[in-house]
Amino acid sequence: MLRQPTFFPRPEGLHLRPMSSTELETPTASSAWLRFLLPSAFGAGLLLIPFPLGGKISIALGHAVDAAKASLGPTLQISVTVVIVLSAALALLLRLPPLSSWRALDGVLGPILRPGALVTAMRCAGAVIAALVLLQRGPSWLVGPATGGVIFGDLLPLVFLILFAAAFIVPCLTDYGLMEFAGGLLSPIFRPIFGLPGRSAIDALASWLGAASVGVLITANQYEQGAYTRREAMVIAGSFSVVSVPFAYVIVDFVGLGEQFIPYYLTVIVCGLVAALLCPFLPPLRSKADDYLDGRLRELPPRRSGGRGERVASPLAEALAKASKSPSLSSLLRRAGLQVLDIWLGLLPMVALIGTGAIAVAETTPLFRWLGLPFVPILQLLGLPEAGAAAPAMVVGFADQFLPAVLGRSIESEATRFVVACTAVNQLIYLSEVGVILLRSALPFRMLDLVGVFLVRTVITLPIAAAGAHLVF
Repeated sequence: MLRQPTFFPRPEGLHLRPMSSTELETPTASSAWLRFLLPSAFGAGLLLIPFPLGGKISIALGHAVDAAKASLGPTLQISVTVVIVLSAALALLLRLPPLSSWRALDGVLGPILRPGALVTAMRCAGAVIAALVLLQRGPSWLVGPATGGVIFGDLLPLVFLILFAAAFIVPCLTDYGLMEFAGGLLSPIFRPIFGLPGRSAIDALASWLGAASVGVLITANQYEQGAYTRREAMVIAGSFSVVSVPFAYVIVDFVGLGEQFIPYYLTVIVCGLVAALLCPFLPPLRSKADDYLDGRLRELPPRRSGGRGERVASPLAEALAKASKSPSLSSLLRRAGLQVLDIWLGLLPMVALIGTGAIAVAETTPLFRWLGLPFVPILQLLGLPEAGAAAPAMVVGFADQFLPAVLGRSIESEATRFVVACTAVNQLIYLSEVGVILLRSALPFRMLDLVGVFLVRTVITLPIAAAGAHLVF
């Protein structure tokens, strides 16, 4: 299924303790400080800090991608097509003897190189579409500039470049203690504000710094281990499984607003916080039982004591402990390489198939226009131009998070495109990956729950996104 990469590490639950001054002065602690500060600063500098370059304000990753696109030009589409065709060819060949008995397929390479029959068929279909679009052979509704041309000329090259770079940068934020430090600092506010255990801050950070699927998998694992009740787990999965920063940049840059990334992402954060505050008190999450997987009812947690210094020292101790056990450079590069394979061989063919198919349906049938009709008066009430063109983008995100940006890209109004991009990131529930993971996990989600959370989040975040758009434009 179309998804964000899932090879980012899964952080363990926090076991916080204050670090003594003796420990901080040891050579081992000095090494841990360097391991914590240098990679974290490097990753944050590339992914989180904007700066102007060539008349455009963006993060370093955005500037690098712009330069690569300008340098490579049309060869990017050829490269993407070759990778997609190679993905399908490998999936087919590795099912044939004697290659099917290759021992390397028994490890982590197996699901990437030789997926199941359904995914193999989808890769093959994606490869056929990629070849037809590149050669411009086939019906215009499939290979034309408004359908296959958009996916293969604009979207896939962007995904190809950004997620390749992110595979090597994001571990700097997740493997060297920054997540533990930030999660520890955020923990005290999660229970009083969101009514959730402090450890849920880690789930949120795992999504934000890694991928939505990582946060969902951590939440499902914690629920199975008895750390969350049914309602807590569903609220966390349905409120904090945000897309990662690189994915957010993919979407806003694709709709032509990459220079507005900072106000865009600030608006996304506000939308997400308000939705996280309100969704637990609205259907369908409001009615979920507050019991554990084994049937126990939730008990009130004990109050924690400790001054302000301890509340900082404990997360710092955990961050330094994480940094001291950080992976070697060779191990990090190996995992990043596996993720690149997962992105190129697994993700790109799914985007090619699902994205092209969905945009072809949107361009040639009235299905999404019909489904989006209830949003037309809402968008008009919010003062957004081209409400009729934007309404289908409000519902197509349930299929996949990329599709609202694909449909909204042709809208002339920058404010409306801004709202489409914000909503796409904040809807959270999309069937191409997160929805499937939720339905297949131990979390008690049903299809109606997914639809309900998707619609509630859309209605809550739309006015906030519109307010942000009116402030920016």
